[in-house]
Amino acid sequence: MSTELRIVRLPHGADLPLPAYQSALAAGLDLLAAVAADAPAAIAPGGRAMIPTGIAIALPPGSEGQIRPRSGLAIHHGVTVLNAPGTIDADYRGELQVILVNHGAETVIITRAMRIAQLIVAPIQHVVLVECTELTATERQAGGFGSTGSTIKHS
Repeated sequence: MSTELRIVRLPHGADLPLPAYQSALAAGLDLLAAVAADAPAAIAPGGRAMIPTGIAIALPPGSEGQIRPRSGLAIHHGVTVLNAPGTIDADYRGELQVILVNHGAETVIITRAMRIAQLIVAPIQHVVLVECTELTATERQAGGFGSTGSTIKHS
């Protein structure tokens, strides 16, 4: 099943390819950095930067955009999306920008057209809040943060 996603190339991203799936079964569209060719973004260890993509989108009502990290940047450079996943609401029409953070040991240079993150389009559901005095009981109850067990083996 496919859904139409309207997209506008902004002037500083006009020459870049549109976001694309990198394989037939890929979940996310790769987003590209629309930094100036002569002014790459340098992210020092522990630093962060807002990277423009040069595009704006119109998500369908009932959906959200999720900005997720790219595993290659994470494993090879320690770079990830700071607010992962970043949320794009269906009524937002501004430029998509990605907040990257460098958890690595060396400065990372983000160059023009570099694949920096993935865009996932997902359905959302609005809920109606119903205030009550108690919640239905479950086996787990309020247990959290590891209460269902750990599969990590320590040596």
